[in-house]
Amino acid sequence: MASSVQIAAFRIQPSPCPILHNSAQFRACTKLKRVPTDLLAGLEAWKTRFGVSHPAPLHRLLAAAATHRFTRPDQLIRLHESLLFLRAYPADAEVFRLTGALLSSFAQRIAAVADLEPFEAAEVSGISGTSFSAVFSYEVAAQLAARYPRAIEIDWDNWDGIEKLGPVLRRLLPLVAEDWPVEAHVPFRAWIDAVRPRGQSALAWLLGRIPADLYDSLELLLLWKIGPASRSTAHLAVKKPFFHDGPLLRRADISLAAELAAPPLPVTRLSRLEARRVLDLIVDTSAVRYRELYGFTHPDVNRVYRADAGRGVQIVFFGVPPAWRLPLRAYHAGMFFKNGVPAGYVETLSLCDRVEIGFNLYYTFREGESAWIYARLLRLFRQILGARYFSVDPYQVGLENEEALDSGAFWFYRKLGFRPVDPEAAKLATREEGRFRRQPGYRSSRRTLEKLAHSYMIYECADAEPGAWDSFRVRTLALRFAGLPGADAILRRISADWTTGGQAAVAAIIRAKNGPDEKRYLRLMQRCTRLRTAIVELGS
Repeated sequence: MASSVQIAAFRIQPSPCPILHNSAQFRACTKLKRVPTDLLAGLEAWKTRFGVSHPAPLHRLLAAAATHRFTRPDQLIRLHESLLFLRAYPADAEVFRLTGALLSSFAQRIAAVADLEPFEAAEVSGISGTSFSAVFSYEVAAQLAARYPRAIEIDWDNWDGIEKLGPVLRRLLPLVAEDWPVEAHVPFRAWIDAVRPRGQSALAWLLGRIPADLYDSLELLLLWKIGPASRSTAHLAVKKPFFHDGPLLRRADISLAAELAAPPLPVTRLSRLEARRVLDLIVDTSAVRYRELYGFTHPDVNRVYRADAGRGVQIVFFGVPPAWRLPLRAYHAGMFFKNGVPAGYVETLSLCDRVEIGFNLYYTFREGESAWIYARLLRLFRQILGARYFSVDPYQVGLENEEALDSGAFWFYRKLGFRPVDPEAAKLATREEGRFRRQPGYRSSRRTLEKLAHSYMIYECADAEPGAWDSFRVRTLALRFAGLPGADAILRRISADWTTGGQAAVAAIIRAKNGPDEKRYLRLMQRCTRLRTAIVELGS
């Protein structure tokens, strides 16, 4: 994978069917133009046809899609998501090229559509040529305003909290006190326009004059016209794509135990320039989906790593600098890319040898090799963090999470080897598995999935002590010491009556928490058996 971020340029193609190579393809294209529904269904069907036949029919479908004028939003959405999936999972070089060309022309297609509201849904937002309104944190808003000054601005027409600007502008422009306290319908936009420099947006002017906490209190609604940050074209450059000339890997093909016992993945540290480019892409990728992740907002730009997971998957991961670290747990976040296309993200919260892991595969790629990617992520975090226990929060499996319930997330983890730590949930899971064996085609009811989702799930590596962390909750540990100022005080309180050697070990752990990288903090905790035992007992 090349080190730089590549943003595909938008270009208006002069040819009516620019990616066709011969008259036969053109005739096929002309014929298929009359049946857009069949065309879209044909493209979608190729998500499950890898290795079944030669991709020549797929080439013809893509050629037809290049010339057909789709006018309905639902058709354009289906086309876009199929193209993006096939770009990430190309059958050959021609598919990789054709999907890239089609995606780069999407802004032109969107320009001909009157109703853009369907493109604002979280499942599909971020397509080239569309726009949406959202509330972003100060940090993310500042980044977007700096990099896309003409594309993002205050959504004056739809922001229903505009009156919150009164006391804020009064601090910045004393004469606002002549207007805001006594007049109705104060034109706050006009006040900002009267003083902001020409060429500077109202958003940029405001961001430069108020602190983060005051900005966040405004819950400012921003309108973002998606350009180069779009899901359609923003990706990492790829030197050598991975082509899928065989069936995709299924969950049944994956042994998590085998993956975790495999040799380490190759990892490289990015230069600061490389890191900054990739981190900008990661923020954009998340923001166009209405999402912010703690680590994406506060990344440690000096320590960004890239791991080659194989099969065209690259994992970019990093921690947070000392000022943004959690009191007790070590924090790392990352995004994974499939043939350069952002496919999902991951977040880890680690204490000793236990890692809480949050995993999200973007909607578009749910039919891809999700279990294999997840297994590679766990393999990487065992490698770099020394993890022996992987824990999944109830939210990840469906507690107050409709999306996880809809996808049957509990069984995704269960079939990889995770077990529920709650005894009642464990019994229910065993009963359901019995029904699966006795009744082919049986599926757990939604009510059953809701019950199962109340339990944490855990995976224990081969060298782990079964059940050691089952009852642990970091909140329980923190509440025991709620009156103490921070983690340093907690660790010192725990080791107060230890020997000099034990206290020295804890002092080294405290220093490592605020050191260059939290990986060392975890490794030292793992070596201090007495501290690990105390933490588990106090948090259980």
